[in-house]
Amino acid sequence: MSRKMKLALGSLVLGGIVLALKTLAWWLTGSVALLSDALESTVNLATAFAALVAVQVAARPADSQHPWGHHKAEYFSAVLEGVMICVAALFILHQAWEGFQSPRVIDAPLTGLVINAVATALNGAWALVLIRRGRSLRSPALVADGKHLWTDVMTSVGVAAGVLLALLTGWWLLDPLMAVLVAVNILWSGWRVMSSSLSGLLDESVPDDELARIRDVIAENADGAVEAHDLRTRHAGAATFVEFHLVVPGETTVFDAHEICDRIEHAMHDAVPQSRVTIHVEPEHKSKHQGIVVLD
Repeated sequence: MSRKMKLALGSLVLGGIVLALKTLAWWLTGSVALLSDALESTVNLATAFAALVAVQVAARPADSQHPWGHHKAEYFSAVLEGVMICVAALFILHQAWEGFQSPRVIDAPLTGLVINAVATALNGAWALVLIRRGRSLRSPALVADGKHLWTDVMTSVGVAAGVLLALLTGWWLLDPLMAVLVAVNILWSGWRVMSSSLSGLLDESVPDDELARIRDVIAENADGAVEAHDLRTRHAGAATFVEFHLVVPGETTVFDAHEICDRIEHAMHDAVPQSRVTIHVEPEHKSKHQGIVVLD
């Protein structure tokens, strides 16, 4: 089992445990704010399952129907997660509205808060693991799952503060009010997750720092060529696609041009893990003299 699969499976197991704890906290207290926290954990569990499926699909090798591979499957998981977050937020707003209409005293608040705190601590630790490992493994699905869990941690802290304040002041309307704030925060989180994933689905270029590294690799390993131009890049899950035109002197043999391309590709694979490089070789009269990278 790959590291991505182990992390995705771990999210699924932990999501079930956290959901059980937060549901117990709500059942003991009857708090609308704690209910909103439990509902977000329901989304966590569903999206953890979606991430698990996406990681499985993305790991499949290229085939005749998908010659570029299945890397983008992880972006679909992240978009689905964003949609589900927004749906959960709308349901929380509905519950909060009912709480405003019929505010109630919270039962066993301290017991519920302790249970909720344990669930929050588990979420926080696992969120940091997912974000760190997801980035190192170049997995959009795992990073999105980790960021969502971290948002859940922040909202859980806010929920706990609101319930404590309601308990100390007797202002029980603070309970549904806190649920509304949680819902707004979740909606913002869902939008951020969806927008970042859509950029991947739309073949957005790599970040500027990675683009600069790609240019340096080409410039430092293209001895024997004249210039490189029309550089294009895009991300697809863990894979980075790099395409450009390489201009070589007219007398360069096919063998020598191929050697230059091989040298660039090997260096690119070392500098940019899981890169897919496509090089179009052109004779010197095709030079544009204003390419992204001009080689000495």
